Amino acid sequence: MANPRQWVAGARPRTLPAAVAPVLVGTGAAAAVGSAMLGRATLALVVAVSLQVGVNYANDYSDGVRGADDDRVGPLRLVGSGMASASAVRAAAWLCFGVAAVAGLVLVLVTERWWLLGVGALAVAAAWYYTGGKRPYGYRGLGEVSVFVFFGLVAVVGTTYVQVGRITASSVVSGIAIGCFACAILVANNLRDMPSDARSGKRTLAVFLGSRRTRILYLALPAMAYALAVALAVAGRAWAGLAVLSAPLAVRAARPVASGARGAKLLPVLRDTALAELAYSLLLALGLVLSGV
Repeated sequence: MANPRQWVAGARPRTLPAAVAPVLVGTGAAAAVGSAMLGRATLALVVAVSLQVGVNYANDYSDGVRGADDDRVGPLRLVGSGMASASAVRAAAWLCFGVAAVAGLVLVLVTERWWLLGVGALAVAAAWYYTGGKRPYGYRGLGEVSVFVFFGLVAVVGTTYVQVGRITASSVVSGIAIGCFACAILVANNLRDMPSDARSGKRTLAVFLGSRRTRILYLALPAMAYALAVALAVAGRAWAGLAVLSAPLAVRAARPVASGARGAKLLPVLRDTALAELAYSLLLALGLVLSGV
C-alpha cells in the first residue's frame, strides 16, 4: 500500500500551477473591473485544484489498468508501479471530483447561476473520460483541446464570471493565454512519453504529429501567451505587459525541447513550464489589478 508521500507524488504536484494560474488571472480580471470577491475566488480555487488532482489520479488509474504505464519515464504512477491498487486510485479520483462538486455547488448557490451546474458536470466528465471509459479522447489526440477549454477559457472566464456576473474581454483574452500555457504542459508531458505511448497504443497529439512538429507546437504555445499579454497592454490594460517579465522562465523550459532532448532529459520541462505559467499568471493578474486601479 502506498504511503502518504507516494500518494502526494501520484497526485503530480508539479502540474498544480495549471489549476492555480487560471484562478489567479480570472480574479485579476475581476479586480480590473472592481468586482473581485475573495470568498468566491477561493471556492473557484478549490474546484480547480480538486479537478486537477482528480484528473491526475484518474489518468493514473485508467492508464494503469490498460498497461499504458508499464514502460514510462516520468512521475510515479501508483497503479503502474503496483504501489496502490487500481480501486484505491479510482476512489481517490472520485473523492477529488466530489470535493470539486461540493465547492462548485456552493458557488452555484451563492451566485444563483444554476446553469453552472452543467459546466461543472462537463468538467468532471472531461476529466474522467480523458483516459477513462471505453473510448478515451486523450488516446485520440484531443487532450490538448480539453485542457485548453477547461484549464484555460472555462477556468479563467468562469472565475471572473462568478465574481463579476458577466464575461469580460480581458478574461476571454487571458483565458486563451492561460490555455496556451496549460496546453504547453501537456504537450511537454506527451513529448516525453511519446515512444512508450506509441508502443502501448495511446495516440496522443504528440504521437500523431511526431517529434519535430510537437516541439514546434510546444514552442509556439508560450509565445502566443506572451503575444496576448502584449495585446492586452496595447488594448488598454497597460500593466498586463508585466507578464512578459516571466519570459526567462519560459525560455529555460524551452531549451531542452528546442535542442532535441528526449526521454529523461525532458523531465525538467514539465516542472519549468508549470513554473513559467505560475509566474506568468501572477504577473498578469497583478497587471490586470493595477490596470483597474
